[in-house]
Amino acid sequence: MKGILVSADSAKGLVTSLAVGAVGGVIFQLTGLPLAWMLGPLIANLLMSAKGINVSVPEPLRNVFLAVMGLVLGSQVTPQLAHRVLDWPISAALLLAGVVASTAVAAAWYRRCGFDPVSAWFGSSPGAMTAMIMLGDKCGGDPQRIAIAQSLRIILVILFLPPLFWAFEGGAGDIGPAQATLEHGWMLLTIPFLLPMGQWLRIPSAALLAPLIMAALLSGFGLASLTLPSWGMNLMLWVLGSAIGSRFQGITRRLLGRYLWQSGVATLLALVVLALFAELIHQLLGVRRDVALLALAPGGIGEMAILAVALNIDPVFVAFHHLLRMVTLMIVAPFWARWLLRHQSS
Repeated sequence: MKGILVSADSAKGLVTSLAVGAVGGVIFQLTGLPLAWMLGPLIANLLMSAKGINVSVPEPLRNVFLAVMGLVLGSQVTPQLAHRVLDWPISAALLLAGVVASTAVAAAWYRRCGFDPVSAWFGSSPGAMTAMIMLGDKCGGDPQRIAIAQSLRIILVILFLPPLFWAFEGGAGDIGPAQATLEHGWMLLTIPFLLPMGQWLRIPSAALLAPLIMAALLSGFGLASLTLPSWGMNLMLWVLGSAIGSRFQGITRRLLGRYLWQSGVATLLALVVLALFAELIHQLLGVRRDVALLALAPGGIGEMAILAVALNIDPVFVAFHHLLRMVTLMIVAPFWARWLLRHQSS
């Protein structure tokens, strides 16, 4: 009887989470914000959690959609992208150096704000938001602080960069139509095999990284590349955004206001540091300043790629650097977290 009640309560939490997430997604979609179906459900569930309403997304369901995200992101490694990798060793090195520097500066600020070491570093990592929240939670960090820092950073970057580019470039074209058809959808059928395989191989963030590696190999060799229609992408982001937002239990308006101030300073510090590295790329390689800045900007690969297309800012260059940053973060982050935990306990 107890098990039935728990299951019923869990199902009610899931339905509530997805319902309020849908409302948030629609509202954000109507406002025209990028990543509406990620940030809308996240913030809507955050607000419900703050009011003590039962919202939750079971981890198995969350892992399935994380795997879908991994397949989509890995499929961006095209043969064209693989060939151009050799053209950008200097910019790639500067990107990674900029990630280290900007993360260190933002983490130092968060430490001054009272974050524990793991939460400070994972909250400051510029990209791979979902993976950083999940990894930070598993490594002993505060998922609420990490999630708020990551989500507010994305919102602030989205708000900062487009007006800046429009002001300097004199406007931009419209974003092209989204992909209307499902291509190589059979790759989704590999998820039930990839999830346990990734755990068996002890791949960090296996639900995301194992599918990403497989899709990158298939797409890089030109064998298969998963493309989701716009509704499929929105469905994936809806569930993942709801899953992240539903973890915020007990946050108050006062706490949210404090986090907004903390994240605003951290984002500004990260942008300033990365702008310096973008200027180095511009000076050394002749890459346009706007291209270099967008390639290094501390936003997610999805929204930065959308901005690159909308503003006609070398989408392949931008996508490569954000993909490199995301994969590097997911590989390095678990080892860095273990180091932090060892030194924190000693």
